[in-house]
Amino acid sequence: MFTDTHCHLEDENFSGDRAEVLERAKIAGVDKIINFGSTMQSSAAIVELAENFSQLYGGVGIHPEEIDDFDENSCAKLAELAADKKIVAIGEIGLDYHWEKDSERRLIQQKIFIAQLDLARQLDLPVCIHDRDAHGDTLKILQSEGKNLRGVLHCYSGSLETAREIWKMGWFIGVDGPLTFKNSAKLPEVVKAAPREMILIETDAPYLAPVPYRGKRNEPAFVVEVAKKLAELRGETLEEVAAYTTANAKNLYRLK
Repeated sequence: MFTDTHCHLEDENFSGDRAEVLERAKIAGVDKIINFGSTMQSSAAIVELAENFSQLYGGVGIHPEEIDDFDENSCAKLAELAADKKIVAIGEIGLDYHWEKDSERRLIQQKIFIAQLDLARQLDLPVCIHDRDAHGDTLKILQSEGKNLRGVLHCYSGSLETAREIWKMGWFIGVDGPLTFKNSAKLPEVVKAAPREMILIETDAPYLAPVPYRGKRNEPAFVVEVAKKLAELRGETLEEVAAYTTANAKNLYRLK
């Protein structure tokens, strides 16, 4: 069995066939799926979906591209949502410098990131991190503000050197469809070096569909393609990858 540890099934791309998508995941052997929020509205939708579908769990948080959705009451509202028994993490939170070039708004991203890390600590929940073109600041913040926390750098895109620092902290990397792309750059090197106990597999559906579905809407069933590529690169069987990535997901997110 497989666990898709990161997707966005609350997205309107799934509004017409969400139940069918979940059924296809089940048929593919994906028995647990973790859905992550990016705004207060999407986080609330994720709680509702997790209550309605047994396969689904969730994380709640404010994404760095959505900092205008964060105010002085946001952490209290997120804590209320996180009280639901199917919510297993704070996320998707972090830094995104790809789209944000303004230095003042980058500082706001950092403050909101740190505030949500503190919330995760208070709630004793793991964290799912978005890090795009912000590897240095992300690592620095995690090393200073992420103490006594556990989590994952979702859709990992950093260097092997940064990954080694992340693993030293006991944190995971999440591997998605880009691993299957021809231009996957440093990622194959990183996953070959990764300790078994530090890897999770993800889809980020509806985004980043793996080969052979690249360019189409992604969905949780396609996490099997990520697992196949991981097995190929690491010289392991698909069954081995399924077993240890599922065990890692259960360990991080305390899944039953």
